Amino acid sequence: MGIYDFSVTKPTGEELSLSEFKGKVMLIVNTATGCGFTPHYEPLEKMYEDLHDKGLEIIDIPCNQFAGQTPGTDDEIHEFCQLKYNTQFPQMKKSEVNGENALPLYGFLKEKQGFKGFGMSPAGVAMSVMLKKIDKDYKNNPEIKWNFTKFVVDRNGEVVARFEPTDDMKKVRECVEGLL
Repeated sequence: MGIYDFSVTKPTGEELSLSEFKGKVMLIVNTATGCGFTPHYEPLEKMYEDLHDKGLEIIDIPCNQFAGQTPGTDDEIHEFCQLKYNTQFPQMKKSEVNGENALPLYGFLKEKQGFKGFGMSPAGVAMSVMLKKIDKDYKNNPEIKWNFTKFVVDRNGEVVARFEPTDDMKKVRECVEGLL
């Protein structure tokens, strides 16, 4: 199976096949509205505005699995994102990214790009300390660790990068621009 064999569900219940994005660069991100990383919406939207016409698609998948930081309905999440960040990229139905109810897409993404660490920034160290309390083996499994984990898919459908929420958004943008 490849990335184009998967689909995600829109808030309307309609399925969106990722095959619609063949030939495009995709950035797939699990998001939250009440997280310390929620301001990532701003550079994500700026990237979308600047690079969409060059072939970038951002797929926003809200998730409430991390400290319950996305408690609203799909409509409330969408309204928050539009009012606070003026997001224009497609937002999907709130879904799970880990566990038995995880979207099949996320099993594929995690298989292709495992967890490589949070880095040594203050936020990275704080995330490592917090996660070690939750899962002593967190470093050795590919699970999504927190909100705003980003996967980059190139124009050929290859999952080429995984960025943790502690990664600098400038690095994410550089990666995407290098593929366009």
